[in-house]
Amino acid sequence: MVMMMKHPLFSLPLLLLVFSRYTTTIAQSPAAAPTAPAAAAPAPVPSAPPTDIIRILKKAGGFTTLIRLLQATQVSNQMNSQLLTTNGGLTLFAPNDNAFSSLKPGFLNSLNDQQKNELVQFHLLPQCVSVSNFDTLSNPVRTQAGENPDRLALNITSSGGNQVNMTTGIVNVTLGGTVYTDHQLAVYQVDKVLLPRDFFVAKSPAPAPAPEKPKGSKKKSADSTATPADDAESAAISVKQRHVMWVAVVALLVAAFFW
Repeated sequence: MVMMMKHPLFSLPLLLLVFSRYTTTIAQSPAAAPTAPAAAAPAPVPSAPPTDIIRILKKAGGFTTLIRLLQATQVSNQMNSQLLTTNGGLTLFAPNDNAFSSLKPGFLNSLNDQQKNELVQFHLLPQCVSVSNFDTLSNPVRTQAGENPDRLALNITSSGGNQVNMTTGIVNVTLGGTVYTDHQLAVYQVDKVLLPRDFFVAKSPAPAPAPEKPKGSKKKSADSTATPADDAESAAISVKQRHVMWVAVVALLVAAFFW
């Protein structure tokens, strides 16, 4: 009896063919895209440092005396504070060291603290003015020293921004180059110190105190205010007193005669 040998369901060649096709399909399939790294946060933009007038003048150079005055009078701190808290800005006319050296010897030392403050404030306008806009100002131009037109007047003339001239009634000044400018602060070099008339015009003397009245003035004043009616009344009383006196004398004489 011939026994038939059973063949396996899948032959070896068939298995090899299926395996080869499976591996080829896996190799040809696209690889998964790598995960993109998370975008880095943008670096913070450093904020601009606040405006510092002393730093500006030191960087420009040649303003040693003005820097000393700004610091001694605390006007530098005042300016920096104004630039942070106000919108109008400031304009500084900056005399260089040569301008201060042309002053009369000992002039600055002769000023008291209030006058030094007034001198520095007289070089400041309470608004930022560009070179092309000086011809739009109305004279006398108001400075931070005050608005007295007789003692603190500053008149500015400009010919289309090409040349700017100033006069205080004491000195005539020509605007020099621009030291610094932005949307809040303009600093211009001037060839002379702006001297206000207030330092050179004599102030009117204070009124003299009223003389003190003597102690007896009140009684005398009361006596001097007597009216004619009061005088007539006093005269009538005097006549009446004399009449009574004569009646008494006659009565005594009659009584003595009959006694």
